[in-house]
Amino acid sequence: MEILTKLEELILLAVWKLKEEAYGVSIYKHLQKVTGQKMSVGSVYFPLDRLVKKRYLKAMKGEPTPRRGGMSKRYYLLTDAGLNILNETKKVNDTMWDGYTALKEKKVRI
Repeated sequence: MEILTKLEELILLAVWKLKEEAYGVSIYKHLQKVTGQKMSVGSVYFPLDRLVKKRYLKAMKGEPTPRRGGMSKRYYLLTDAGLNILNETKKVNDTMWDGYTALKEKKVRI
């Protein structure tokens, strides 16, 4: 199984949540809102391109708009492979986090 970076995982989840509104800037704004972290737009676009190359996302061009100077938005859609890697990642995360509450309550030092 491939291990996603945390940012790749968050981007895939953002695309899943935003559905038909998942394009670069909306994904970027959603990540900033959820994480509370400031980031550059480029820090989102590079992983988006990687996820498209890995076939976890599909990129599609929208209609050009006058507001954008005739340029179109690039929308993203989660593929079956993307959904599968998210499910695998969730299983790994659940396994890794299992027992954390008990560990925290006992104040065990590592």
